[in-house]
This record gives sequence, C-alpha cells and structure tokens, in this order.
Amino acid sequence: MTKADLAQKIAGVLGTSKVDGERAVNTLLDEITKALKRGEEVALTGFGTFSVSNRKPRMGVNPQNPTVKIQIPAMRVPKFKAGKALKEAVR
Repeated sequence: MTKADLAQKIAGVLGTSKVDGERAVNTLLDEITKALKRGEEVALTGFGTFSVSNRKPRMGVNPQNPTVKIQIPAMRVPKFKAGKALKEAVR
C-alpha cells in the first residue's frame, strides 16, 4: 500500500475527498516527524511507538573498495516498535 492508497482509503472511510485524505495522512506524518526531531517518543496505543535511537560511531568498509576502512559517524536514527495489538493482527 502506498501513501496515495492510504489517503484514498481514509477519504473513503471518512466520506471526504481524496485531497482531505491526503491532508490527513500528510498531517499525521508531519507531526510524527516533528516530534522525533525534538527527540520525543510518539506512542500510538495498540499500534506502536516511534522513537529516536542514537547510533555510536563505528568503522565500516568502503563498498566500492573493500580494502579501505571508513569511519561512520554517530547519528540519530528513527526507530519503530510494534505494539501488541499490531503484532497479534499480523500473526
């Protein structure tokens, strides 16, 4: 399912236009992104939790030249942990 498909499904459930469905999806994703940028967790009960994890710096290998080692810097990465209800629904 793509973002456009999701927007269309939401619009159908709400009985609104596809544009309103797209606006709803974009607003949800924008707010989750903003919260993660601020370092906040976003917990959606029954669905899961979005959070930010800090990766330590590490050594890696240049994929174009495997004999050359490169330093990969520390970085913040998004993380998602599925909730119990989502896990059970998928099983």
